Amino acid sequence: MSSINPGFPTARPRRLRQTEVLRRLVRETNLSPADFIYPMFITHGQNVRREISSMPGVHQLSVDQLAGEAAELLELGIPAVMLFGLPAHKDPIGEENFADDGIVQQAIRAFRDAAGSGLAIMTDVCMCEYTDHGHCGIVENGQILNDPSIEILGRVAVSHAVAGADVVAPSAMMDGQVAAIRQALDAAGFANTPIMGYSAKFASGFYGPFREAADSPPQFGDRSSYQMDPANRREAMLEIELDLQEGADMMMVKPALPYLDIIREARDRFPDVPLAAYNVSGEYSMLKAAARLGWLDEKRTALESLTAIKRAGASLILTYWAKDAARWLAE
Repeated sequence: MSSINPGFPTARPRRLRQTEVLRRLVRETNLSPADFIYPMFITHGQNVRREISSMPGVHQLSVDQLAGEAAELLELGIPAVMLFGLPAHKDPIGEENFADDGIVQQAIRAFRDAAGSGLAIMTDVCMCEYTDHGHCGIVENGQILNDPSIEILGRVAVSHAVAGADVVAPSAMMDGQVAAIRQALDAAGFANTPIMGYSAKFASGFYGPFREAADSPPQFGDRSSYQMDPANRREAMLEIELDLQEGADMMMVKPALPYLDIIREARDRFPDVPLAAYNVSGEYSMLKAAARLGWLDEKRTALESLTAIKRAGASLILTYWAKDAARWLAE
């Protein structure tokens, strides 16, 4: 038998790059609108569509705007939303967070009326938007208390399930929050409501624009005592494993682009669990700013970024580009 020479000039990978149809044919990672979850910021009032200055193209919306949003998302083939609420009033424990007529509870009902079962309604379960101190748990003497906070998070999750949420997503990074929410949901008759854990949520500098969007900057200190140190990889795997042991049905890595290695390892370590990655506000805003200055092509770099997140192993991507990306992919 003659040996096959694997080197140049026999091996020419460029042969399969000559045309767009060939490139599509051998493409290893395919991005789709079905991969996207669209984060949304809901506020009180009527006819409110307020653009967020640091996140061009993203708006704070009043509940009456959501029927139109639902129709657009359904038309684009985007299967899910993630809802964040801006309360009418803030207090030490964020009472509107678990009120029957709270802003997110109203938004859930509006989306359900508009979209039926066509959209998966996911809700962020945290406290920072609702509290006057801006932290993700109850504060006492300058300390964020873990165990009293997870009891509140359980009440929030139940109130969202009662309103009709399909998935609740705890993001406070309190120890035991998934177990507390699972127990609360089960006790309230919502054993079938899934939990998406913000399992590996890092104390990142890329959240800045979000804090304007959600009006949630901490009034003292920062969130490093409960969100993860960006330097830690093994700890991220521990956090994910603990969430899954406590009853999480899906896991998440946040942010996405600076943590592609974490996404890849999470996919390899937990291959059978749906994995979400949050393409966060800072990742969005920095490309938007560069595109406005003419330094980058927004469409090309946004789709490249989203493809990288999926290639790393994410099965779901939370992204503010969801609607634009869906349109670009349809072109």
